[in-house]
Amino acid sequence: MLITPPALNALFTGFQTAYQQGFAGVQPQWNLVAMEAPSTTASETYGWMKDIPGFREWVGQRVVHNLEAAGYTITNLPWELTIGVDRDAIEDDKFGIFTPLFSEMGRQTASFPDTKVFPLLKAGFNTACYDGQYFFDTDHPVIAKDGSTVSVSNVQSGSGDPWFLMDLSRMIKPMVYQKRRPFTFTRMDAPTSEVVFRQKKYEYGVDGRANVGFGFWQLAFGSKADLTHDNYSAARAAMQSFKRDHGDPLGVNPTHLVVPPSLEGKARQVVENQRKANGEDNEWKGTAKLVVVPWLA
Repeated sequence: MLITPPALNALFTGFQTAYQQGFAGVQPQWNLVAMEAPSTTASETYGWMKDIPGFREWVGQRVVHNLEAAGYTITNLPWELTIGVDRDAIEDDKFGIFTPLFSEMGRQTASFPDTKVFPLLKAGFNTACYDGQYFFDTDHPVIAKDGSTVSVSNVQSGSGDPWFLMDLSRMIKPMVYQKRRPFTFTRMDAPTSEVVFRQKKYEYGVDGRANVGFGFWQLAFGSKADLTHDNYSAARAAMQSFKRDHGDPLGVNPTHLVVPPSLEGKARQVVENQRKANGEDNEWKGTAKLVVVPWLA
């Protein structure tokens, strides 16, 4: 192949097409559990409401539910993935062997939020959220009806693989995917570029800025206990009993059971099988949608 500007443009178009095809072939899962938050600065400090406010009888002045600055900051990070193609390979018409790599680059770009959201979810047992407690913890502070502060748990203790029960019916989600700059596919193949001149390589890459964080802990329950009907039942009951500050029910209703591949069989027994192992009817069938996430492996 004679390397000319038109030939390089055609090469870039081919690599970009493979990238886009790979990107389009991914069905992400992160957007089930995380809300996308736009960012315009190096970091964002979130003013979270301590709970989702409810209605009250309008007597006298309105009661304004101010956003409280919780000091929870998500700092955007830069990310990149770059592939170098040797000029000799292009001259020898070997560039076709690189096409699958660009398709995989597209897949990795589309999966990027998954690779960050779900590991953070898994780390929620020992990583703090906006109230200063671990995201999955036994003592989240909530104001009771009498004005005292009580501790509320959204976790079950255990030592097994973690599973998660979530209410994903709302615009607010348990996790946050913060996007500063979307990922873009670019090239460095000008004859005067240093990498071409010194290394005889044409480079193609993707880069963007983003990060992940925790959202509303009341919408998620984490467990490392055995995934049984009884433990699932206890997790549901705990979530449905969550209250907003000052005692009114929060109205949480679990909709999804999120598990790693290792727990898929047990999860299906709990929420999909018609009967339990002892032959009794399974009262929990259909009470949550099962989501198996390979990024939790």
